[in-house]
Amino acid sequence: MFKPPAGAKVAVVEFEDLECPACGHAFPIVHAAVAHYGIPLVRKDFPLQGHLWSFDAAVWARYLQDKVSPKTAEDYRGAVFAAQQGIASKDDMLNFTRRFFQTHGIQMPFVADPTGQLANEVKADRSLGEKMGLQHTPTIVVCTQHEWVHVTDVSLLYQTIDELMAKAGGATVSKATTLKAPAAKASSIKKTAH
Repeated sequence: MFKPPAGAKVAVVEFEDLECPACGHAFPIVHAAVAHYGIPLVRKDFPLQGHLWSFDAAVWARYLQDKVSPKTAEDYRGAVFAAQQGIASKDDMLNFTRRFFQTHGIQMPFVADPTGQLANEVKADRSLGEKMGLQHTPTIVVCTQHEWVHVTDVSLLYQTIDELMAKAGGATVSKATTLKAPAAKASSIKKTAH
């Protein structure tokens, strides 16, 4: 189920919920890792059922990605994660989004998704996660064309990428050690070949 995009030997796939504190914690680590290694990040939105505003925020992020730029959408996602504690309702999320648009000099549309296409994309990601049995976020997977590893401890992300890059014949092993856990348990990484 998990494979890198065409032309890539290794990629990170992440299912995230914009209302999830653990996703907020993982966001800068995942982005630093994919930038460090120059590998793709394949993001899937997985708004959890009990979260009030994460679905709407995911739609706004997709609007920004499609209509403004992928970088602006990433900035929005990062800003939402940083402001999570101050967003308690759909109204709070909408007010936060208005401020984001204003401070970035972007004209905010009256309706982000008049055709429902962006909402359908979010629903398709969530449906994929449900078919896979996902029950929590973030779900972070490092994959090659032949293997994938579910990283349950984000502090092991660099180590996992190193291991799979070596197996896939990728670039040299990273010298980045600052995010590795000093006494990581092997049981926190699950490997699956396909």
